[in-house]
Amino acid sequence: MSESTKLDSPITFTIGHEQLQIRRRYEVASIFNDFLIALWFLAGSILFLFPSYETAAIWFFIIGSFQFLLRPSIRLASHIHLQRIPESEWEK
Repeated sequence: MSESTKLDSPITFTIGHEQLQIRRRYEVASIFNDFLIALWFLAGSILFLFPSYETAAIWFFIIGSFQFLLRPSIRLASHIHLQRIPESEWEK
């Protein structure tokens, strides 16, 4: 099995008679991260409508902003893979 085939092989979860397969893991992680960013900013925007919740709104914006930092990390990880070299090959 080639390296690219191993990286693209699906993760499969079996739940009763159903199977959930996750392919293209990094793309799924990126989409999930974008979804969470949208939720943080939406919640923060709604909370800003109520002065008593401004501090919570600010924290939601900070969390969303931090997740914006994760976006390029996920994209970079999809292109770079760290792999352990077997000792038999390392000693050569």
